[in-house]
Amino acid sequence: MASIRRKLGSKYWFACFYREDGTRTQVSTKSTQRKEALKIADDLERAHKNKATESQMRRVLSDLNERLTGDPLKSATLTEYVEKWLIEKEVSVARVSFLAYRTAARAFLKYLEAKATLPLSHITGSDVMAFRNAVRRRTTERTASNQLKIVRVMLDSARVGGYVEKNAATDVPVFEKQKGTRRPFKVGELKRLMVSATGEWRGLILAGLYTGQRLKDLCLLTWASVDFAGNQISLTTSKTGRDQIIPMATPLADDMLSRVSDDPRGYVFPQTSALVLKDGDVGRVSQGFYDLLVKAGLAEERLGKDESKGIGRSAARATSPLTFHSLRHTATSMLKNAGVTELVARDLIGHDSAEVSANYSHVDEESKRRAIQGLPDITK
Repeated sequence: MASIRRKLGSKYWFACFYREDGTRTQVSTKSTQRKEALKIADDLERAHKNKATESQMRRVLSDLNERLTGDPLKSATLTEYVEKWLIEKEVSVARVSFLAYRTAARAFLKYLEAKATLPLSHITGSDVMAFRNAVRRRTTERTASNQLKIVRVMLDSARVGGYVEKNAATDVPVFEKQKGTRRPFKVGELKRLMVSATGEWRGLILAGLYTGQRLKDLCLLTWASVDFAGNQISLTTSKTGRDQIIPMATPLADDMLSRVSDDPRGYVFPQTSALVLKDGDVGRVSQGFYDLLVKAGLAEERLGKDESKGIGRSAARATSPLTFHSLRHTATSMLKNAGVTELVARDLIGHDSAEVSANYSHVDEESKRRAIQGLPDITK
């Protein structure tokens, strides 16, 4: 029979009862009333004696919590909470961010399909770690780390909302960034890349080099941001939220004019923008750029799944010191080699620094135009 007792230094009664496996346990009732505490102890013992399922046990605890606090315990399966969380995010974050959240959350749900109908409390750190590693096996460390971060945010939201006591993803580490692996392109390499590039890739490479902006921002650039009269591009960076006004170098302006659209809402690079909008990230576009590097002889071909069997993951996932982000480094290097001041170079590329913040108004448009026009023409 259940009983209650008080522990030294505690104002609450503790329920003492036998579990279904015969072991005796003690649980705080969170009640200072003896009669109420005894009722709680009896309910807990009855639930265990009846070999209650976890959902039945949670209902018992929810009823007890409601009697004590006025609020029932919150409960949701993994599937229910993922969809609930995505509904909330769809109206509270930018469209591109939501797509990234949806991709990661549904990938997590699909990977843990066996636990999809179980309460969130069944998700363990080992589950999250296994998901992170599974994403890494088929993509990159960066993508795996980004999806882990999103899952961590989602599970922490569940913790704050009272669905679980602990965020299972808290102690699962992201992959460490590899330092010093990227390098700028050489002019000769850029010309080889342009020879191999077709379709939108020519424009994207020119935009990456002559604006120094990140791949996602360029993929989602619209014609409303391109001012031919002023010969400049205006955009807000997705990573830092910084407003950028960048003069167009002649090779970039010529490329833009060759395929301009009358629809200001249209994307400058519609094919790549469609991939980013569908996936919520630039994973497939980045892979496309890697394929272009291989075609130009600037990177090693990555082996397919069948080809990579038995030779180790590192061999199958070939990497290169050259990525699309290298164009950003290249732009910075070329500007400095052309004698452009650190202040102007940082302002054009969009690097945040105390120097730029303190002197932002001193960087005039004419200085930026002279700097951009001093860059070499890789189309010739």
